[in-house]
Amino acid sequence: MTTSHTAGASATRNYAIVTAAYWGFTLTDGALRMLVLLHFYRLGYSPFTLAFLFLLYEAAGVLANLIGGWLATRYGIQRMLTVGLLTQIAGFTLLSMLDPAWTAVMSVAWVVGAQGICGVAKDLTKTASKSAIKITADQAKNQGAGQLFKWVAWFTGSKNAMKGFGFFLGGLLLDALGFQHALWAMAGLLALVLAGVLRFVPPLMGKSRASKSAKELFAKNRAINLLAAARVALFGARDVWFVVGVPVFLYSVGWTFTMVGGFLATWTIGYGLVQALAPQLVRRSVDGLTSEVPAARMWSALLAIVPVALAVAVVLQLPNLEWVVVGGLGVFGFAFAVNSSVHSYLILAYAGSEKAAEDVGFYYAANALGRFLGTLLSGLLYQWGGLLWALIGSALMLITCWLITLALPTARPQQQVVA
Repeated sequence: MTTSHTAGASATRNYAIVTAAYWGFTLTDGALRMLVLLHFYRLGYSPFTLAFLFLLYEAAGVLANLIGGWLATRYGIQRMLTVGLLTQIAGFTLLSMLDPAWTAVMSVAWVVGAQGICGVAKDLTKTASKSAIKITADQAKNQGAGQLFKWVAWFTGSKNAMKGFGFFLGGLLLDALGFQHALWAMAGLLALVLAGVLRFVPPLMGKSRASKSAKELFAKNRAINLLAAARVALFGARDVWFVVGVPVFLYSVGWTFTMVGGFLATWTIGYGLVQALAPQLVRRSVDGLTSEVPAARMWSALLAIVPVALAVAVVLQLPNLEWVVVGGLGVFGFAFAVNSSVHSYLILAYAGSEKAAEDVGFYYAANALGRFLGTLLSGLLYQWGGLLWALIGSALMLITCWLITLALPTARPQQQVVA
């Protein structure tokens, strides 16, 4: 067996191990969101308060991604996966200590703090995992130029499908075990995932020379800066109507909470499957950019049309409006999944190999900022103007995303030589 084939087999093995580890993490992360939503909904908390419970979770991801990328470069991906999993276990443990006798203010403060810890865990783990894909794909170049896009798409899509299964798991565990014992069960599952990471992920994977200053850390090339800005707008546009607007609207027109939760889970699984199939929907180029960047522009433009059309439907009060919204969300999910998958590929295509983890961390800090802004605006806009305002906010963000993608370069940036 040649050296290149040996390296390719090793890279494929490492990719499979990291993907499986992140599946386990994402399963519990999706279950956590449903646990918190269902538990506090049953306690009578308002939709805006439910959105507030997740604000620190999203905000913590901005700093976690930046620091996580730097740490993964300096100490290796295995260590950062370990830190992320241990942090999530700590967050679950803190949540399980919630006392029903506490006041509402104390309970909300405790949950927000614990959610913040889980938000750090999520983004540390995601940054390390996505960085591992860049490294393993570089090692598996003998498998073809399209390997990176295929691996990114499968990783991202399967991860989101797993999150959908996590929604079901959260509801199931809450009914079967109760809030506290469900959290303990999920912590136990993560302990098994942690053991697998320590046993099978190479200790020095991704270890390289890290940036020595904040200026160096933030000195990204123009392509990464533009893509990060587009990512803020893209994910803000999703969450501005998805986090609060859609669930509350469907509940307000007569859907039960079980129906709403089941629909969101099904939507997330379908969204993940489309992401995994994205390489089949996007024309490929030899250099990996000349076809892929125009695809990002086209899919962003198509996606912006959906909330505009739905806003018109809300203004006109079309018959069976809830089913129009459900159908629109299906179209939105399809176009958004392709957009997200193309963006996830492009950041790795633009990133340098030496500091891939730092570049990915910077990019996903923008992703977390978009989720934070979307979550905040989701509660505010729905409270001020209902679903219509949330849809208008989404449309404006998507138009911004499209305008930014027009400036994306179709050639790889010149990589700086590391001294």
